[in-house]
Amino acid sequence: MEHALSPSTLAELRRPRPYPAVSVLTPTHRREPENAQDRVRLRNVLADAKKQLESDPAVTRELRIDVTDQLDRALGDVDLAHTEDGLIIFAAPGEHQVWSLARSVPERVVLSDTFLTRNLVAAQAAERPFWVLALSADRVTLWNGGAGHVTKTHIGDFPLVRGQENFDAERREQIGDTPSTFRDEGTRQFLRDVDTAMAQVLRRQPRPLYITGEPAALALLTEVGGVAGTAIHIPHGGLADATPETVWQTVEPVIADEDRRSIDTVSRELVSARGRKAFAAGVDEVWQNASDGRIRLLAVEENYQVTVRDDAGDHLVPADSGDLDAREDIVDEIVERCLDTGADVRFVPDGALGDAQGIAGVLRY
Repeated sequence: MEHALSPSTLAELRRPRPYPAVSVLTPTHRREPENAQDRVRLRNVLADAKKQLESDPAVTRELRIDVTDQLDRALGDVDLAHTEDGLIIFAAPGEHQVWSLARSVPERVVLSDTFLTRNLVAAQAAERPFWVLALSADRVTLWNGGAGHVTKTHIGDFPLVRGQENFDAERREQIGDTPSTFRDEGTRQFLRDVDTAMAQVLRRQPRPLYITGEPAALALLTEVGGVAGTAIHIPHGGLADATPETVWQTVEPVIADEDRRSIDTVSRELVSARGRKAFAAGVDEVWQNASDGRIRLLAVEENYQVTVRDDAGDHLVPADSGDLDAREDIVDEIVERCLDTGADVRFVPDGALGDAQGIAGVLRY
């Protein structure tokens, strides 16, 4: 199952495909006893997808067999023992993907000529992904972080390992060179390579960067490179070969402090926007401004979800789940639209937006 959504992966998911491109969404559960229902629910929603394929006159027999086979293969790829809060299956002629999301999704089946990506995009934004670069003199690892976890990643040139010839003790003795590890020219060049490799990752997948290491290592990386200048430094050595649990325990307090500062900044921006009448609140008002590309900053409470329907195409009105034309993932739709138009999207704790009813925006003009 897939977890990390890069800009290139999203672009690939959004490209047009031969009809039918099938998107199957279902909520899942992390723990017992709630997760006991997941297997039955998943099979039922997949059966519904196959039924829609069977009854759609635009789907030929050959295409139906192909896409049905892809759905069956996708089911085999699902690991229900390690699901999160939502599951998305994409299937089209000749391909399928399975995505696990740390955000619930409505149960639905969509047949189109593109995959439905808004829930995936919103889940990624809500997770607030970040990088952790763990330095040592001979090895540097990169950790992919999200809400409550980090995982070691193999992306770009990472992990980077320094050649053993740089630690030739006999050579050092012959030339009388026994400097501190982080004053050694070989280490300096190694960290230049680290800086270059990390800059390439950030160009492809920009997100906040935390760097861990001994103070001397952090100072040298700052001296030789550029990525350290905008990163958050955590003076803690020994994490290049640590377990995910150890790395998370080290970075979590720092990330929590950054999150609190971020929430304070969002609150101040919203108050300021109210004063200059550049403020939108509530799902209907925010949706209208997001549709026009007017949102500069979107703030959403973490668990805010609402079901609505269009009122003659002009306004959103409350609706019950399952109602005709109900839009159960309107918040995810707003998040995706705002990101597509260059807005800064921030998820904040429940209740943090007060009378804004779970969602608010700062307008561009």
